[in-house]
Amino acid sequence: MTGGQPEWVIREDAAQPVLVALYLRQVIGIRSPEELPSLRRVPPPLLSERADAAHAQLEREWRRYWAMTVEPQAHPSPVPLELVDGFDTLVALPVEGADALREAIAGHAADAVDFARLAHDRYARDSAARPGVAYRAYASAIAAHERAVGRRAHSFELNVQVLPLAQRGVWWIGSLTVAVTDGLRGDVAAFDSAIHPIIAELA
Repeated sequence: MTGGQPEWVIREDAAQPVLVALYLRQVIGIRSPEELPSLRRVPPPLLSERADAAHAQLEREWRRYWAMTVEPQAHPSPVPLELVDGFDTLVALPVEGADALREAIAGHAADAVDFARLAHDRYARDSAARPGVAYRAYASAIAAHERAVGRRAHSFELNVQVLPLAQRGVWWIGSLTVAVTDGLRGDVAAFDSAIHPIIAELA
C-alpha cells in the first residue's frame, strides 16, 4: 500500500531462461505442463528409447527445474544449484537429483540458447516499437475490473511471459505467472479480453 492506496505490479518479459526451458521441454519429449502449447519453430523430439520409468523420472526432474525457472523465489532448491555447461547462465540444475535431465539436455545447449536469444530480442524490439502500450493494456483491464466490482483493485503482483507459442491464449504457469502468446499480446482488443479474467482472479 502507498498512502493507503492499493498497488499493483505487473512485470512483462520473454525471459531467456523460460524460453530455454520450453525449448528443452519440446526437444526431449516432455509433455508437462500438458495444457501449455508447444513453441513455434522448434523441432519435435527424436524418437526415444527411454523406458517408462526413466521417462517418468525425467519428467519429474524437468517439472522441478521448470518451477524453479518460472518462479525461483517460490520454489527454492533444497540443494545447491550449478550452471550447466553450454547454456551460459540460463540453466542451473540442482547438484543432486537432476542427473537424467542433465544428460538429456546436454546436446541441445547451442540451439536452445540461440532460440531463446532470438525470441527475447524479437520481444524487446516489439516492445520498444510501442512504448507505453504494455502499461496501458493492464491499466485498462484493471480499470474495467474496478468498474465491474465497484471497488478499488486489491494489491497484487503478476508476471507475464510473452512466448512464441503455437496456439493463441493465456495460461497460468505459476502462482503469480502467466504465459501469453506473442501474437495475442500484439492484438490490443484480443489481449484486453484475454487478460480480464486473470486480473479479476487477482484483483
